[in-house]
This record gives sequence, structure tokens and C-alpha cells, in this order.
Amino acid sequence: ARLFVEAGVTKVRLTGGEPTLRRDILDLVGQLGALRRQGLSSLAITSNGIVLARQLPALKEAGLTAVNISLDTLRPERFQQLARRPGHGRVMEAIATAARLGFDPVNVVVMRGVNDDEVADFAALTRHQPVNVRFIEYMPFDGNVWSDSKMVPYRELLTRLRAAFPDTPLERLDDPRGEVAKNFRLRGHVGSVSFITSMTQHFCHDCNRLRLLADGNLKVCLFGSSEVSLRDALRGGASDDDLRLIIGAAVRRKRAAHAGMFELAALPNRPMITIGG
Repeated sequence: ARLFVEAGVTKVRLTGGEPTLRRDILDLVGQLGALRRQGLSSLAITSNGIVLARQLPALKEAGLTAVNISLDTLRPERFQQLARRPGHGRVMEAIATAARLGFDPVNVVVMRGVNDDEVADFAALTRHQPVNVRFIEYMPFDGNVWSDSKMVPYRELLTRLRAAFPDTPLERLDDPRGEVAKNFRLRGHVGSVSFITSMTQHFCHDCNRLRLLADGNLKVCLFGSSEVSLRDALRGGASDDDLRLIIGAAVRRKRAAHAGMFELAALPNRPMITIGG
């Protein structure tokens, strides 16, 4: 992480799996937070929220600046079907705790015939809560049985929200540089809604993200199969300068844009749980 920050990376996110299951998560956040002295501006985690509520105050104190909570349904019975475990109430508690502490995003992967009937319900969360609900187009990864018929496009989601809130205009907000989402607010709502349109309107031209996986591989594109092992380089005695050269070469090989969604569905890639969401 230090090398990346020294090279100009300003945001670090811990994903999973589930980062809050690490016994040393507080220590890890504290160590990464110390990199703010070298230019780090944002330290985030993506969590399923199951055990997050009780940890959030201490994580914020340790240096955490942003949280994304993944939740694909607001219905307890459907949650148990999708997650294969109970815990819906604990996730809702985590969202409320996060909002009180100044954290806002909730990630929703929209799947036709699975949870697309809840789009308006998720947007309604923003009426009185300062949350940012991020609707994510369903993406192809190994093992998730992707099909275009299951994906709900961004434009359709916009149409649905406008129909569900006919008297509440959906206003476009500014997107910060490097932002992967298209941001909106329903007029008069406290929170906001966003759309991550990887399949129908890619944002490769503005994507500046790198992923360091749990096995030590560096992945420069979420949908790319090309990876380079920093773990093997470290075990082989690579110096900081060697690692900088390896990282720089990997970034320079990054393509200008990923393939179309049908091509991506046919290409090999890891399951999302081993990449980190």
C-alpha cells in the first residue's frame, strides 16, 4: 500500500470476501490510515454488513473514511434466500449506524426476476436517510450464470424510477473525476441514487482503479484476465524499485476499454468473491 500511495494512489478500499471477519481489521485500518501523511485521502471498506454495526465506531476512529454496504433486497425472507443465512435486520442496523456516522453508500446488484421489483423501495430509502443507493448492472463472472436477460439496463432503471416517483423529478448530480457511478437525487430527498453502468455504458476512459487480490496478484481491469503476482516478486527478493517497475509495466498494459458484455460473458475470469467487490 505504501508503494501505491507514493506513486500517487489516493484511495484504498478493503473488500472481500468479508473484510470485517479479519481479526486484525482494526489494526489493518489503523496501519493503512497512517498513510494519510503520505497522501492517502480515502480509506474504505465494502462489507455485507452482518457484523459491521458494532465495529463501525472503532473503525472510523482507526481511520476509516468510507463504507459501502452490499444489500440486494429489503425483504427478510428474500435476503435469507439470496444470502443463504439470516441477518437482514443486522444489515439494516449497519446501514442506519453508517448513516449516523456519516457513511452513505448501499450497493444493490439489480437482477431481473430476482430483486428488480424492489428498485423503487430502495430509492425510497433516500427520502429521509442520507444514504446513497447504488444500483449496479448485473455483470458476468465465473460461476454467476450471467445472461443479458437477467441484467436490467441503466436506462430501464431510470424509467422505472421516474414512473415510481412521477411528482419527484430525478435530478442529475455532478460526478467527481474517476467516479464509476452516474449520480442523481430525487428532488426533496435527503439521500441520492447512483447507477454503475459497466455493461451498457462503460466508464473505462475514466477508470483509474487497480485491484490487489488476496493471493497477491495485481489486476488492472476488473474484467481482464491478465494478472501479475506481486507476492511471487516479494518472495523472490524484489526491492521497492523492482516492485515499482512491475506495477508500472502492468498499468501500461491496461487496455483502453474492456470487451462488450456478450464477449465478457464468454471470456474466463475469476468469481467476484476472489476478486473483491
